[in-house]
Formats: sequence, C-alpha cells, structure tokens
Amino acid sequence: MTRLDLDFVRAQFPAFAEPSLARFSHFENAGGSFVCRPVIDALDGFYRRSKVQPYYPYEPSHAAGMQMDRARQRLAAWLNVDVDELHLGPSTSQNTYVLANAFRRYLQPGDEIVVTSQDHEANIGAWVRLRDEGIIVRTWEVDAQGALRPEALTALLGPRTRLVAFTHCSNVIGSVHPVREWCEIVHRAGAIAVVDGVSYAPHGLPDVAALGADVYLFSLYKVYGPHLGAMVVRRELAAALPSQAHFFKSDAIPGRFTPAGPDHAQVAAVNGVVDYFESVAAHHARNDDMSVAAQAQLVRTLFQRAESALLAPLLDFLSAHPRVRLIGSAQAIDRAPTVAFTVEGVSSVEVAQALARVDIGVGHGNFYAYRLMQPLGIDPAEGVVRASFVHYTSGADVDRLIAGLESTLGS
Repeated sequence: MTRLDLDFVRAQFPAFAEPSLARFSHFENAGGSFVCRPVIDALDGFYRRSKVQPYYPYEPSHAAGMQMDRARQRLAAWLNVDVDELHLGPSTSQNTYVLANAFRRYLQPGDEIVVTSQDHEANIGAWVRLRDEGIIVRTWEVDAQGALRPEALTALLGPRTRLVAFTHCSNVIGSVHPVREWCEIVHRAGAIAVVDGVSYAPHGLPDVAALGADVYLFSLYKVYGPHLGAMVVRRELAAALPSQAHFFKSDAIPGRFTPAGPDHAQVAAVNGVVDYFESVAAHHARNDDMSVAAQAQLVRTLFQRAESALLAPLLDFLSAHPRVRLIGSAQAIDRAPTVAFTVEGVSSVEVAQALARVDIGVGHGNFYAYRLMQPLGIDPAEGVVRASFVHYTSGADVDRLIAGLESTLGS
C-alpha cells in the first residue's frame, strides 16, 4: 500500500491555492469540508449549460437529467447499494425528519424506538417526536466516558422494539463504532437499524451493504461536495413505508422521501465527488482495472492511514496537558480525527477566538450533540472546543495547531 500523495490531493482543492486562505489552517472540517475542484467545475458547467428543468427531450434538459441520473448511479456504486435505494435530499437533518414522518404512520402505539444520548440531534429529535403518536422512546445512554456499550443496548431491546437509531461515528467523542456488529444485535431483536454516518463518511465512503444498516445517512457537504444529504434506505423497507411525495409519485421509490423537488445542479455536482475519489484511486493504484469496490477500499485506507498518523501527536499533546480534558479516547485506533476537549479556566469560545487570531479555525459549542453534554458534565451552552481534520490536512497544519494551543493554554 502506497502512502497518500498529499501534494496531489491538495492540488485538487482550490482553497489551497486561494490567496485569502494562504495562512489559514482549517480544523472545523467536521462542520463542513473544503470543496474539491471537480464539484466546482460540475456546478459551473451545469449552471452555464444545463440550468433548465430536466428530463424533457430538448438537449439542455436531456443533458441535465442525464447528469443527475449518472450522479446517483455512480454514488450508489461507491456505497455498494442499488441506485433506487439512494435518496438525495437537502440535508441529513431534513432526510431524517422526513423518514421519521414516514414511520409515524408505519408504527403502532406501544411500539418502541431506541435512540442514543451520543448522537447528533438530527438522529434523536425526529424520533423522540413520535411519542406524540404513542410510540415509546428509550434512550441508550453513554457511560461515564461518553461511550456507547452494546450490553446497554441489549438491555433495552424487547418484543415491541421496532427501530434503533445510532451513529457510525460520534461528532464529539470521535469513536468509530462497529456498525455491522450492532446492526446484527438490532436485527436479532427484529428491529430496523438507522445509522447516522455524517461524521464517518468524510474519512472514506463506507460499503453500506456490508455494514448491514437498513438506513444509512450522511452529508455530502462534509464529503468535499455540494450541500446535500444522502440517505440509503433498503428497498424492501422503502416500499413498506408510506410515501412522503405527491400522491401521483407514490409508486416511484427514488422519490418517496423527497417531498420537494431536488436541487438539480447540486445533484449533478455529486459527479464531482465521485470524480475526485476516482482520481485519488487512479493516482495511487498499481492496477488500472480496479472495481469500484476496490477503489473505494483503497481510498478509505489511504485516507484513514494518513489521518491516523497526524491524529496521534495531537492526542498525545492534549492528553498530556494538565489543564486539558480530552473527550474520548487518547488512542488514534478506531477513532476519527474529530477531537473535542475543554480547558480548565478558559471557555471554549475564548480558546477558539485565540486560535482564530493566528488563522487557525476550530469549532466551539455542543455541535448539536446537546444531549451528550449532560452525562459528560458539560454545560451545553458552553460546550467544547473541537478540532477536526481530514485527509488533506498537512503535518504542518497539525504542528501549527499544537503550537497555537501551547501559546494559548500555556503549561
């Protein structure tokens, strides 16, 4: 396995050639990544040549529809799902909300749903609202370290459990969960597994079929692309759920969970995300005839190895600092480079402001993991500092972050 060619990668992102960003180090990637050039080119081309209502026979319209169809087909292939199982909506929060509304008429009073106290609110609140319909909602609580334990899930499952919603990777704790194992636990209980993959997908698109999730969601604007949410719904489940589309479109599975029309240009621009991943695979592969699955595995491995190498020194620094409370594991293994922490005697916003003054961008707050703050003993209004990066981050950037933290925090 070759190492990730960082020069090649960064050359695919116009932000790294932008003069106004020359001194800036981006460490809030978990909130939104830089956009790769193929996506920008795809948007520009669509708006210039195909910005008409798609799917009519005249040429610009036909071309627009073809670009949109091709984007869905290619992204589905990289996720290892059938194209009619992939739904593209405005955001993951919106997709989850629409999905939960479909379950509102699918479930019966007395049925049970399990949510976690670790997830982003998008994968909690929409399900909690079903209490209004007589659905019982149980919470899979985190332990004292903020981690989810499978034995705690097992204790909540019963004969009326119909759905379990959990995250592939916490956007605060940073832990990457064994999704396949947990989905098997859920399925043995006869329930549906809904997995929020927003914080995992930027580190390599997953093989959704291999994970075993019934529903898998993530945000493309955190995966170097346009502001869309991608949602995979297993075909049999999608067909069983009530359609959320116009009544005359209810039989068309790809549109069942997108009540409004899609943003045509952004759907077409998903081609740029796949173009980027394919270019990374082609640049690093020794085999010119790789399957999509092999390309996806190569890209995942390249990204995660590069990220892990940079994550270790940051975790070492934070875990050793006497005034820092690191949230989550201090080990890079089974962890995304999404690193949250608090500082004794200094508010999270003050840390973020100090780093911003030296052109280092980090996030602060609860990051919509509002319900996680209480078991961690953190005021949700105060929240944590979050430094998050991805494969295009350089070692020099991480060194700058550590130096900035040393200057800000002292000894």
